[in-house]
Amino acid sequence: MEVLYKSTRSDIAPVKASQAILKGLSEDGGLFVPDRIPALDKSLSELSKMTYGEVAYEVMKLFLTDFTEEELKNCINKAYDSKFDTEEIAPLVEADGAYYLELFHGATIAFKDMALSILPHLLITSAKKNDVKNEIVILTATSGDTGKAALAGFAGVEGTKIIVFYPKNGVSPIQEKQMVTQKGDNTHVVGIHGNFDDAQTGVKTLFNDKELAKEMEEAGFQFSSANSINIGRLVPQIVYYVYSYAKLMAEGEIKEGEVINVVVPTGNFGNILAAYYAKNMGLPIGKLICASNDNKVLYDFFKTGTYDRNREFVLTTSPSMDILISSNLERLIYRIAGESSEKNAELMGALTGEGKYTITEDMKALLDDFYGNYASEKETAEVIKALYEQCGYVIDTHTAVAASVYGKYKEDTEDETKTVIASTASPFKFTRSVMEAIDTKYSSMGDFELVDELSKIANVSVPNAIEEIRTAPVVHKTVCDRTEMKTVVKDFLGIK
Repeated sequence: MEVLYKSTRSDIAPVKASQAILKGLSEDGGLFVPDRIPALDKSLSELSKMTYGEVAYEVMKLFLTDFTEEELKNCINKAYDSKFDTEEIAPLVEADGAYYLELFHGATIAFKDMALSILPHLLITSAKKNDVKNEIVILTATSGDTGKAALAGFAGVEGTKIIVFYPKNGVSPIQEKQMVTQKGDNTHVVGIHGNFDDAQTGVKTLFNDKELAKEMEEAGFQFSSANSINIGRLVPQIVYYVYSYAKLMAEGEIKEGEVINVVVPTGNFGNILAAYYAKNMGLPIGKLICASNDNKVLYDFFKTGTYDRNREFVLTTSPSMDILISSNLERLIYRIAGESSEKNAELMGALTGEGKYTITEDMKALLDDFYGNYASEKETAEVIKALYEQCGYVIDTHTAVAASVYGKYKEDTEDETKTVIASTASPFKFTRSVMEAIDTKYSSMGDFELVDELSKIANVSVPNAIEEIRTAPVVHKTVCDRTEMKTVVKDFLGIK
């Protein structure tokens, strides 16, 4: 049965999956959501015998119903190949009573690779299916990881260009070096004076700029998005939750049908929303544990029912979560509002206008699947140190936020259900923060000295993503004010 995609903000006609992927954002400013969440049509036992790529096909075919089997398998095979440094694609590691789902074995050592390895292929296939002649311009804002993963995915892909905006002083040194050294004539990286929310708002404004769209059309271009708002990003993320469950079964850690909990370090809400969709497909997930850092807008939301971005923006050691406007939360709000685009649009209008909204008690009652909490900078560092000292296992700062919140959840509930923690980035991506958490003696070392020391103490070889930026020249030097983003885009595309 075909799954169509509708907007969260109005009742415009639904579109096919390939059209939703191409558009990225609906023309009314809403996000695309499936008109129904399909149920898994393979048993958990069958899934437990499959490779990552095979599970990916079984999950994605249910959402991307206008792709042929050949088209979808072609996209999957091109995505999940030797770019990943492990055949499993997403290994599970048991440490201190939890299962860490390592989502950082791709080209840029962060979980964004899991979806951004396949999105370029889904997008190009979608363009062909819809007879698109224009060149696709990927426009993306990043809080650190999406940018490099999108750049790596789209670099050199014919028929595409990619422009990435990032907060100039809001990403880690390694993250910035990864982006500004990116090769490829079709890539452009721009630092902006401001934070991630400024970059994300600027990108959304460009998407909704009708005059710019007309100028681009005349020049043979059209925008699409690689941000987590694109349904082509969200659907591949559902896969690894299904895979992790299947893997636990295959290894005899759980029985078929046994409920597990999932902990996700959360900024833009896409990753945990994918787990929520997996649960709604029939995967036996109990609690979805939403872990925030000191930018605890989501924790406050789950606690009070009020989403309020009117607060100080805190720069933390987990910068990919330094976000006050969690774009993907809109998809959940739409669902708990009884799929009322009118109610959702009213709440999103309040967020834009007053910077906050409050959901109804009826809506709040539908959030029982979720538990929210947060970890301070001190708590994040303490977890990194404790896990290393107890198990010899080194995690990054974002994963540490999740591990800390998981500890709080267990204290609050005494729930001992087996739990998967989404480990969203390699510790090598945030080497300084990780090493200083383990021991302050590392403070005096240079960034790449720290990389080698981390490799030694964790007994893990340095990822290729880090090796290749040691001596790579900086090729992207553009920095602009957020008011100049449109000019930067037009200059790169040669639009006068």
